[in-house]
Formats: sequence, structure tokens, C-alpha cells
Amino acid sequence: MRWTLLPKPDPDKTAALANELSIDPVLSGLLVQRGIESFDQAKTFFRPSLEQLHDPFLMQDMQAAVDRIRLAMQEGQHILVYGDYDVDGTTSVAMMSTFLKESYPHVSTYIPDRYTEGYGVSTQGIDYAADNEVSLIIALDCGVKAIDKVAYAKEQGIDFIICDHHRPGPELPDAVAVLDPKREDCSYPYKELCGCGVGFKLMQALTYTDGGTLEELLPYLDLVVTAIGADIVPMTGENRVLAHYGLQVINKKPRIGIAALKKARVKPEYSIGDVVFTLAPRINAAGRMQHGNQAVALLSATDPDLARQLAMEIEANNTERRSTDEQISKEALQQLEDNNEQDRFTTVVYDPSWHKGVIGIVASRLTETYYRPTLVFTKSGDKLAASARSVRGFDVYEALGQCAEHLEQFGGHKYAAGLTMKPEQYEGFKAAFEAVVRDTIDPNLLTPEIKIDTSLDFRSIQPKFYRILKQFAPFGPGNMAPVFMTEGVRDTGYAKAVGGDGTHLKAAFSQHGVLEFGAIGFRMAGKLDALKNGSVKIAYNLDENEWQGRVSLQLKLKDIKA
Repeated sequence: MRWTLLPKPDPDKTAALANELSIDPVLSGLLVQRGIESFDQAKTFFRPSLEQLHDPFLMQDMQAAVDRIRLAMQEGQHILVYGDYDVDGTTSVAMMSTFLKESYPHVSTYIPDRYTEGYGVSTQGIDYAADNEVSLIIALDCGVKAIDKVAYAKEQGIDFIICDHHRPGPELPDAVAVLDPKREDCSYPYKELCGCGVGFKLMQALTYTDGGTLEELLPYLDLVVTAIGADIVPMTGENRVLAHYGLQVINKKPRIGIAALKKARVKPEYSIGDVVFTLAPRINAAGRMQHGNQAVALLSATDPDLARQLAMEIEANNTERRSTDEQISKEALQQLEDNNEQDRFTTVVYDPSWHKGVIGIVASRLTETYYRPTLVFTKSGDKLAASARSVRGFDVYEALGQCAEHLEQFGGHKYAAGLTMKPEQYEGFKAAFEAVVRDTIDPNLLTPEIKIDTSLDFRSIQPKFYRILKQFAPFGPGNMAPVFMTEGVRDTGYAKAVGGDGTHLKAAFSQHGVLEFGAIGFRMAGKLDALKNGSVKIAYNLDENEWQGRVSLQLKLKDIKA
């Protein structure tokens, strides 16, 4: 791994802020690195407030969206809440449909089938709406590029309100309202909301129009924070405020469905990491292994018995998902070894029998292993479908665009994308993709990078230091958990391989021969030998370990070097 030590923050600003806040200069330096240089900025950062949320009517088309929904309610029209099958989509649909049903009965939901309809607005979904006399579709986490589908719906007398966060194309759909802060003509101050966040802003506007307050919407924030964590949007601005309050809801009074899912990992307090690694994969498993409707039913449930039953079914789906993706990952790694493709700049694998619902997870696993732009293909009807994942700093979506002549369609983001093609296009695409990446990628990007915020002496790690550091949370892109580097540490003789398959490292490190901290390194058992040769330097996050009711500070290792 490449270790990159971030530039030291301005020493004068660091010292002034440390003095003003009465905190360790290491902590004030971390704040300055995040653009926080004054007492007032620090107060805003450490004390997220609902007052920091923007007026929803600053978003382009918001008034038109509110007016159309109110018209539908006045005339008794049927409203269909439509969303994608992933976490952002299913939480959005559960949130919006539950909110509308509190005051209006004619509301139904629709989640497309991952395998028969694919991502986004589908013709099948619009036909379902027409067959059920729907006059208005509210699409969440999708729709901003559905120009043909929205036109098709309009032909059948169905209006669209789109709540999306993906970057629009050169033309917008002919919808009543397109709520998307990434629209070029949208002056909304915060651009990084997830789909569920955009839906929340619509609910906020509807509530204000009816004379309500923002506090009335707090119970919905357990869904919003789940979407924020799962969709890996920046943990800045409004997202950080929504996540802060959403975690409070999850920990104090979650909806019945979230409470049922939390039983998969019982702990005193959920962090954003618990949301990402416990709640989100289970919600996603419904759409991967069965149907996204299962997740919407759980997240909308009002009957505890029904919620428990649905949570058990989703847990079974998640167990199956884990087993399936582990097996496919083994097969994919073996395929790469058999084909002797270690010298390529890309990883591209294909098997017609692989489960389409987990190829994205497998692509992520392969990227972790070989650290190259990766595509995992499987058969989907008479086409091939693939999920793409990239390494930090390389735009895989842009690379796919340069291979468009070999594709039927593709979509996605800088680091993750999906695509389909005809089987006869596969070999040509594979060669073209390798050539594009080979010609455009900086070779340094093919080595994983650890960005280290600052060096840290063990003597600084006091209870007050960690107490303040915890208040930097919730963490995420734009506000990642600080990575520290400490040199001259030694293993106290405790280091060993742990875990069912012996792949993890458990150790205890001392510095200055006195201070000692326990450490855990996931998938780092291979570093055991490095600890036998004297002092080492370590890169790590500070974390808490809970064991048999006791909580202790530990180092969550990122890497070890001699």
C-alpha cells in the first residue's frame, strides 16, 4: 500500500483553534484540514442542527411538485410511489408512501424487478400504473434520464414527479417536476443529497405548505440515514445533519422494521458503520435474492409480528447472498489464475451461471484483491450483464463511454457502473476496455493508497482526546474517520491470527515501552511476520471494542510497515 501523509494544516490556525476550543492541537489540526477554522464553524460541525437544513423551495420545480400532489389529493387521484430496488430506492419508497398515507388513502408502491425490468423506470411499471388507474407517479432515486418512459406515461395520461440525485443528461424528461439538485439550472445550495434525501425535501415542502414543522418529520430520518450510509454520498452539509438526527432515531426510537433488522447485531448504540455493514446489506439482500418489495414491506410495517417475520426472511436472503457471493468470488479468482491474467490493467471475468444479484459485490471483492478496474459478467436473458467497480482516482464510467460501440447500454458513476451487451460483443469489449484503461490510467492508481491525516504519539490518546474525536462522527466521504500513523511501536508478544479462517490479526502495541493499546487488523494475518523484526510503524483508526459488556479503546489497523 502507498502511504500518503496529508499536508500539515496551517500551524497558526491550528494553534489558534486549539486555544479557542481548549483541545489537543492534533484535534484542531484535523478540524483545519476539514476547513473548520473558527469557533463558530466548529460549533456548527460538532452540533448539527435542524436549522442548518435549507428551505426545500430553493430546489428547482419544488413548488410545481407540491401543487401537483395537492391537486391529486383534492381530486382523489391514485398516486404510485416508484423507486429502485437498492437501499436508496426502497427506503425512499417506504418513506414517501408512509408519509402520504398518513393523510391520503389512494397511495400504492412499485419496485421494479432487478432481473426482468432492470434499473430505473420501466415500461412494465408504467403499464402497471395505467392498469390501476394511476394519475401520478412519484419516482425516487431514478427517472432523471427516463425521457422515453416519461413520454410513454404521458401518452397514457400519467404525470411524473421525479426525485433523483444522479447527474442529468443534456435533456430532462417532460415531467411535472424534476427535483434534482444536480440540474444545471437548480440553485439549491447543497448538491450531494441521495435519492431518499431529495424525497425528504419534498416531504419537508409538503409539510411546510400544510403549516407543519420539521420536527414532525424526524421519525423518517432512520430511513434517510440508512440511504445516506448505503449510497456513500458525502457526509457533509445537509447529509451530515440528516445522518446525525437519523442515528438518534435509530438508537432511540426506530421504526418497527429497522428495530427488527437491528436484532442481527445487538449493541448499545449504532454508528454509521453499523448502518452500512449491518442494516444496508440486509435491505439490499431483498432486491438481490428475492424482490425489493420485501424491503419496502418491512420498512413500512406497523405490525411487530409481521416485521419480525419479514426480518427473518430478509436475514435468510442475506445469508444466501453471502454464501453465493463467496462462491462466485472463489470461482472468479480461479478463472483469473487459470487464464494467467495477472499482468493486465483490468479484471474482466464472465460465467453465464453467476447470480446477477451479487455480481456487483463480487466485482468489489475482486477490486480489493487485484486493485484494478473490474467487471464481472453473467448471462441475463439473451444479453450479457455486468457490474463495474473501479479503483480510487479512476473514472470507470468515462472509460466505459470510450467503449460504447461495444455496448448496448450502460450507466452509473465514477466508481461503479452497470452495463449490458450482446454476447458477440464480449471479446471486442474486453480488448477495448483493457486498451482504454492501459492508455489512460496513472499506474500509481493500481496500488492501494492510505491517506494518513496526521502522525500521533500514543501519549496523546487520552479519554478526553477520544471523547472529542467521537464527535467528528458521523463519518463518510468528505469527513472520513481520521487515519493516524504512529512510528516506533512494538508488538507486546500478543499478536496472533484470529477469526474462523485465521485471516485476521489481533495484537497489542506499545510505544515508549509503557503505553499499550490492543489492535485488530481485518484480513491482515499476513502481517504477523513483520511484527517479529522489532519496531514497526502502523496506520490505523481509533475505535472502541465491545466485549462481554466491557468497552475499551482499540486501534483498527489499516496497514503495518517495518
